[in-house]
Order: sequence, then C-alpha cells, then structure tokens
Amino acid sequence: MAQRNLSLKGPIISIEDDEDDQFLLGQIVKQLNVPNEIRFFPNGQLALQYLETTDEQPFLILCDINMPIMNGLELRRRINQNEALRQKSIPFVYLTTAANPDIIREAYEQEVQGFFQKATDYAGFQQQMKLLVEYWKNCLHPNSTL
Repeated sequence: MAQRNLSLKGPIISIEDDEDDQFLLGQIVKQLNVPNEIRFFPNGQLALQYLETTDEQPFLILCDINMPIMNGLELRRRINQNEALRQKSIPFVYLTTAANPDIIREAYEQEVQGFFQKATDYAGFQQQMKLLVEYWKNCLHPNSTL
C-alpha cells in the first residue's frame, strides 16, 4: 500500500474575493467531511505572500480569475516564475465564473491543472468540490510518496 502524501493534510488555499462564495466553499467542505483547513485570500497578492513565506505544503489551490490587486492569471504567472513554488508542485485549479475561450486558453498555457466554471447552484458547487478533492487525494504528482 502506498504511503499517504503529507500534502494531503495541507490546507486548501482559496483565492476568492467574493465573501458569499468563501462562505459556501467553507460550508461545502465541512459537509463533505474534508479534514483540510481552508485558508481564504481575497486577492492573488496576499495569496502569493503566504505561499512565498509558509513552510506548509498546501493540498490544493482553488483560484478565481477576476480579483482586485492581482488577478488569478497573474498569480499563476508569478508562481511559475518562482522556482521554490514550482518545486512544491501544488495543484492549481481555477474555479471561477469568468470563463471564455481566451481566458481558458491563457490558463492552460500557464500549466494550470484544471479550469472549472463555478456551478450556479449549491448542489452543483458541492459536486464540483467533491470531484476536485477526491481527484487530488488520489492523483500522483511530484510530491507523492510511493
């Protein structure tokens, strides 16, 4: 049996400026019995400062696109430019209402691991989160311990 990856215990990082969406995400994670703590950041700049200074190995980054100060696309660029953050191989998934072909193309050009348009209802949002958490709990990536 494979050993559990330590990053599975790390926090879920949510970069989201909408407080209602933060609240919903928190409720859904509790209902799904996800043990990971959630850390919310209202913009990419604050999230980047955290990522650059923490010793934690986050489990997953969920990021909106449109935010003040530093948007999600700029945040992903900055993570890719930082060798220490790149080496952490933190799964980075966009979870946003801002979905159009140009934004999706740009996101994948930055080696993003997923792009989801936020569901418009609670049950759909809950299903998206269940899918994302289960996928990354079972997916092997560079920080997996075999």
